[in-house]
Amino acid sequence: MAMSSIRKARGCWSFIRALHKGPDAAHAPQVPEHTQLSWILTCLVRLPRLQHLHQWKAKTATQKHGGTAGLLTYPVLQAADILLYKSTHVPVGEDQVQHMELVQDLAQTFNKKYGEFFPVPKSILTPMKKVKSLRDPAAKMSKSDPDKLATVRITDSAEEIVQKFRKAVTDFTSEVTYEPAHRPGVSNLVAIHAAVTRIPVEEAVRCGAGMDTARYKLLVADAVIEKFAPIKREIEKLKMDRGHLEKVLQAGSAKAKELAQPVCQEVRKLVGFL
Repeated sequence: MAMSSIRKARGCWSFIRALHKGPDAAHAPQVPEHTQLSWILTCLVRLPRLQHLHQWKAKTATQKHGGTAGLLTYPVLQAADILLYKSTHVPVGEDQVQHMELVQDLAQTFNKKYGEFFPVPKSILTPMKKVKSLRDPAAKMSKSDPDKLATVRITDSAEEIVQKFRKAVTDFTSEVTYEPAHRPGVSNLVAIHAAVTRIPVEEAVRCGAGMDTARYKLLVADAVIEKFAPIKREIEKLKMDRGHLEKVLQAGSAKAKELAQPVCQEVRKLVGFL
């Protein structure tokens, strides 16, 4: 399992580097302070607070025997990822707003109990607040969705992307409009089109004027393929240079640990561990 996690980390890192060629960073498994702070924060939150979170309710509703403790406390680990670096602003999608409220509550609870230490981070909502499932426009698009046609992945081939958009759920009206409350399926397509082409929703609707939804689906698929193409090329390029990825991970881990270690040590002092 450990080796599998490492392989997944390398794969994820090639995505990150392809999407954003910014400063080196690290993934959490190589910085144990993330889990250490997570445990401390878990001691400050009550069980009903975590059980009230929408994503916990949604995921456990689809699981036969309910969710695991790891799933329940995962939002606390997310909070640790943010607070460990004393972040002040965090870009999030609409579906993560409730988790950010938990982060803010934990920072305030810690500060009240042990003195002002963590900044209370603010959410920065991204323009595309939530991408909906292609198969169920009432739900968000998720990589863990068992329906493979519901989610578009950056690594999907052009043929797979076209197939997924062709199978996207819309309705019996052929006109392209943006009415999320009444026509969630076609409105999701319009929102995706607007996001990947960086145009207003109104302009995306105008692009679909005179088309039926079947033709518009192909237009959106082509726009997504065009948007993903340079990212996919960069991913493939990075995956070919394994040594470079290893060096980036090592350098990023060292830098992250340099930032995280003193914060976590101060936290341990404040709570009485040292």
